Amino acid sequence: MARTQDHPGEQTAADPIRLLEIRETALSVDEVFRAVGDDAAGGIALFVGTVRNHDGGQDVGALGYSCHPSAADELRRVAEKVVADFPVRGLAAVHRVGELEVGDLAVVVAVACPHRAEAFAACRKLIDDLKHEVPIWKHQRFSDGTEEWVGAC
Repeated sequence: MARTQDHPGEQTAADPIRLLEIRETALSVDEVFRAVGDDAAGGIALFVGTVRNHDGGQDVGALGYSCHPSAADELRRVAEKVVADFPVRGLAAVHRVGELEVGDLAVVVAVACPHRAEAFAACRKLIDDLKHEVPIWKHQRFSDGTEEWVGAC
């Protein structure tokens, strides 16, 4: 069956950006998933980034995220680019700042589109651009007492 762009459900929703936040409190996969729900969406792609116990061959003991005051504006700019490039029905992105522990959720993003291929591609662009363009920095402290800053930009 051929796809048609004639149906409104095949196009970007009128207000597809449903949730964009940088917060100090715990993140919820359910909250992000619910935020992007749309009856015209045939696919929802969701990415969850967690704090792992190692990086670069070293054991991570603790880490914290901090951000520039412009981070929320940059996150919106990234989200708007994704909406401009894909038929997004719903989009959400939440990133954590502050001190996190191994296993904590650091970032949760989701995109709902009419079809799964579009949802996967849009979600991939959203998380990749967020990590490369939004000024959020990770401060890793390793179990051997060393530390490093990892910049998103």
